[in-house]
Amino acid sequence: MAGRPRTSGELRASGYTDESVKDELRRNVMDQLAKGRTLFPGIIGYDDTVVPQLVNALLARHDIILLGLRGQAKTRLVRSFAQFLDPEIPVILGSEVNDHPYHPISKYGVDMVRGQGDDTPIEWIPRDARYGEKLATPDVTIADLIGDIDPIKAAAQRLHYAHEGVIHFGIIPRMNRGIFAINELPDLQPRIQVGLLNIMEEKDIQIRGFPVRIPLDVQMVFTANPEDYTNRGNIITPLKDRIGSQVITHYPRTLEEGIAITEQEAWVEREDGIKVRIPRLFRQLIEQTAVEARQSEYVDQRSGVSARMTISCTEDLVSTVERRALLNGQRGDVQPRICDLHALAPAITGRLELVYEGEREGPQKVAASMISRAAHTIFERYFPAPSKSRGSKAGVGGVADEGRGADGGGRLYADIVAWFDAGNTLSLSDRMPREEYERVLKQVPGLRRVAERAGGDLLGDTDLYAVMEFVLEGLHAHSQLSKDRLAEGHAVYRDLMSEILSRDDDTRKR
Repeated sequence: MAGRPRTSGELRASGYTDESVKDELRRNVMDQLAKGRTLFPGIIGYDDTVVPQLVNALLARHDIILLGLRGQAKTRLVRSFAQFLDPEIPVILGSEVNDHPYHPISKYGVDMVRGQGDDTPIEWIPRDARYGEKLATPDVTIADLIGDIDPIKAAAQRLHYAHEGVIHFGIIPRMNRGIFAINELPDLQPRIQVGLLNIMEEKDIQIRGFPVRIPLDVQMVFTANPEDYTNRGNIITPLKDRIGSQVITHYPRTLEEGIAITEQEAWVEREDGIKVRIPRLFRQLIEQTAVEARQSEYVDQRSGVSARMTISCTEDLVSTVERRALLNGQRGDVQPRICDLHALAPAITGRLELVYEGEREGPQKVAASMISRAAHTIFERYFPAPSKSRGSKAGVGGVADEGRGADGGGRLYADIVAWFDAGNTLSLSDRMPREEYERVLKQVPGLRRVAERAGGDLLGDTDLYAVMEFVLEGLHAHSQLSKDRLAEGHAVYRDLMSEILSRDDDTRKR
């Protein structure tokens, strides 16, 4: 800004006070709270759980570790801490470690102040330059984090190796008066963690036998997966003891939170003449698929199922609808179909850590099972469970008197199941033109009437024919119909008994 101090003397005259980075963070967090502002914009589902704990830790001036499974926004939370730093702070011009003009800590800064006094030149650095981050890997060294002796600097400046000026500082000292974050802390070798221990408590840095006492002013933040998952390493006990607050993250606790996260993150607004609208039904199916995976006996729950899975699923679904629209020459608004859900498999299989039973089944079968279970669950949100509709003598004409989610005494799906029991089959493909798709679904008696029964909750933003197909998928998920997947995006619905007889014939042949 214009007229701001350019020397340490001008800075003193302006009334600028000395303040630690943790006090600075505390002051700005308190200011945001007093103004009623959202502290972590873009973070969904943590308002009553994680965020209060983080705020408490910052107010207490604690170093922090975020503990949680993958895809729980740990890194995003850590990076958002930088917003609580002042827009700019003054440092001694040319300092590698952001020396405060009043209290320099490096040899360079001390010499500058000693030689020039109040005329020591200063510069202003933005908050973004005060945030540093490192992914912990086994090959990370003390030199990377803390520093090392630089022989080139020693030779160029004709300095003895015992001179402090030969030190090349690592990333942590360069984040002095700022925030430094380490992701996946357990992956860091124990001897490197000991180096962090000294920085956090004793303020001692020893580089190749060169003892230097530098009182670094750093807010330390760490992330880690639970130790029972990250078998690659552990956090040493003395370091863990010095981390003031441990905050545990979690996956979305409701379907609505998960949908909101996916809506925020997924790339669906694509400027290419085709407007793909994702109805709420499909958002629920995608999110429920992740919920089913997080509860599946085939999936290693210590690994978790990242929220990135639902984001990728949504993007793949949009791409499938785009592809069909381009093949059929469609433009404008288009919607997905249930037969498009096969496109979710590539986004699912690569993100599931399977246990032995899951490996035996195979990732493709496990993914298909997760989608089918999701359809089973979501179907019962809008329709009675098919098992409750058997044994009643009323026909589909009794639909209007039945309550959602309860049987009401009518055989709601009788006409549909009877049509398939008569030997009829129905074939759907994700490449079908709109007219053919509608014609095929219209063949099934009573299907439209059952779909319309869902009412505005489902039909408000979902294509009627997609709901009709959803009814078939729900009947399949409830073991009322058989479904054969002939190819990617091509499925055939038939009566369940024919599938059982076909299996028996295959068994006898073998």
